[in-house]
Amino acid sequence: MSARRMEMHRIQEAIRLHRLGESRRSIARRLHMGRPTIQKHFDALKLAHLLDGSPDDLPSTEILRTVVDEHLPSPLGPPRSSVDPWLSKILELRERDAQPTAIHDYLRLQVEGYDGSLSAVKRLCRRLDRGRGPLATDVAIPVLTAPGEVAQVDFGYSGLRFDDEQKILRKSWVFVMVLGFSRHMFCKVVFDQKIETWIALHIEAFAFFGAVPRILVPDNLKSAVIRAAFGIDQDAVLNRTYRELARYYGFQIDPTPPRSPEKKGKVEAGVRYVRRNFLKTWETQGVIEDNRQLRRWVLEIAGRRLHPSTGRTPLDLFEKERSDLLPLPNKKWESVVWKKATLHRDSHVQVDGAFYSAPWRHLGKSLWVRCTEHSIELFREDEHLHTHGRIARGQRHTVEEHLPEHRRDLRNRGRDYWIERGRRIGAEVEDLATRIFDSDDVLFQLRKVQAVVTHLEKFPPQRARSAAARALHFGCLDYRALKNILVKGLDLKPLPNPSEKRAWSKGSRFARCPSEFSFMREE
Repeated sequence: MSARRMEMHRIQEAIRLHRLGESRRSIARRLHMGRPTIQKHFDALKLAHLLDGSPDDLPSTEILRTVVDEHLPSPLGPPRSSVDPWLSKILELRERDAQPTAIHDYLRLQVEGYDGSLSAVKRLCRRLDRGRGPLATDVAIPVLTAPGEVAQVDFGYSGLRFDDEQKILRKSWVFVMVLGFSRHMFCKVVFDQKIETWIALHIEAFAFFGAVPRILVPDNLKSAVIRAAFGIDQDAVLNRTYRELARYYGFQIDPTPPRSPEKKGKVEAGVRYVRRNFLKTWETQGVIEDNRQLRRWVLEIAGRRLHPSTGRTPLDLFEKERSDLLPLPNKKWESVVWKKATLHRDSHVQVDGAFYSAPWRHLGKSLWVRCTEHSIELFREDEHLHTHGRIARGQRHTVEEHLPEHRRDLRNRGRDYWIERGRRIGAEVEDLATRIFDSDDVLFQLRKVQAVVTHLEKFPPQRARSAAARALHFGCLDYRALKNILVKGLDLKPLPNPSEKRAWSKGSRFARCPSEFSFMREE
């Protein structure tokens, strides 16, 4: 046995027996030590004048340790490692809190001639950690929880369970909420961890307890925390739905730091207990029956067991804790879900299969969508854009003002709509739109009518009607001719005598009387 590993209380006992006159053979037999080891230690103690004296006045173990370390250094010296040539670099990386695998990978990549193994790096790191001794951060501080103050929440994988709706086995998770003071808990098996499920489980848990804890400690799943806080100077970004639920019920949220499951140890232990007890013994009969039996197990087994940490049963402590919890709200929570959606090129976002418009200037941007049972609210960051009523899947709800002013009407592609728009200007415009639609029995002349009607709407009604009448008179059924009439002010001149036109009606289809062209010349 190495001198440095010898227990000093055994050396102290050997000194006492020696002072009582026991032989070294007898001392070795009684203390299960080798005689050479005893002789070596006695020689060192004799040099320090500690071997002889009264058996009632023995040197302390601290003094003995000092003497042994001084006179009997370990013959083996510090253990050697195959990665000792790179010890300085390993120490430098270890100071940065790099883990053994990361250190090994760095040395392989950056240090020429490195031929150490990962196991050797791990052993060296363990030796360095032992030599360093414990840090203040290694100390686990038990947290005392006041009644009604804290509940911890988490999911745990619960294996394949039978889905009563889909009639198949599916992966499932058990949701557990544990009250910190009493250790009373709510459990339920579900098939997903979506935000809708997460919120519904909280509401069920509050109803189960009949009250609300003041602070909830969740893990960093996305249904609760969008971005975790990795430092003391950072704030966690909470899911907006979860934040709204907390504001409604009056509780606060204290997310667990990343990679720190020990800081929600009560629910971690609760999840393990559910998995090792109920889930190990109960074979799935369908998730509905599974959850019914799980609730019965919580009330009759888990709630009545003597808890190893409190020494009391959770249900007994819960009766003391109940009055310190927050009361439930008087009104039922209206289901609210916040989502993110992109405003597409048609100036609509898609929510649950339906389409809702937003101002076109936000095209391509991510919008926040607040979904309730009856409404869809759209936000750009903190700016409220519009509130839509809920519509059925596949339908489209469009606000005209959300589309570009000069293009919003183009979405109306019906013949009757554009003829009606022409009628609002005047009968002549209505007739012109009808003539253009009827000018080709195969090609649908929608674009031409849209261009003509929207252009005439920019002018006073009298000029628009006169321009349409002139276009009809001369058979000008295209946008460019109509635009020229208005640009040159020809609509302000009287139309030619109809009888002059009829005199040239025979003959070529496109023939015109020379006098007609005089009306289209600029004077």
